[in-house]
Amino acid sequence: MQEEVILVNELDQPTGVMEKLEAHQKGLLHRAFSVFIFNDKGELLLQQRALSKYHSAGLWTNTCCSHPRPNEDTMAAAKRRLIEEMGIDTQLTHKTHFIYKTAFENGLTEHEFDHIFFGNYAETPAINKDEVEAFKWAHPQIIKLEISDTPEKYTSWFKIAMEKLF
Repeated sequence: MQEEVILVNELDQPTGVMEKLEAHQKGLLHRAFSVFIFNDKGELLLQQRALSKYHSAGLWTNTCCSHPRPNEDTMAAAKRRLIEEMGIDTQLTHKTHFIYKTAFENGLTEHEFDHIFFGNYAETPAINKDEVEAFKWAHPQIIKLEISDTPEKYTSWFKIAMEKLF
């Protein structure tokens, strides 16, 4: 199935639809989301991206991230992908958003209007191995220290989000 993304302007107003890979090849601004799930101890659930991903493979990042489909509400998309990637069904709250642009060595560019959602979950996730290599829980302050020491182990958007959120 061909995935499409919603192209937007800097106010998050839709300007069109494009195939996901083409949008990343052209570096066009499109809508995305990042989900941050916390447990009762205040730890953040991180995922290591599957080794088969076409960019940022094997890097650590927030609990879940993706793009809403055309005509799909961003919150609904975040909940859908959280179930698909991590096997987690929980309430989410929209926290904030930011725009970022990162070019990768393979010629692709992430240029996203990234909506940030927070949620709580206290159980062990049931990861989808096609999407997620591994997971771990860690306190945000520990994660920030790890990012400072070994930034190459983390996705570009996650590093930006952690700086803005914590």
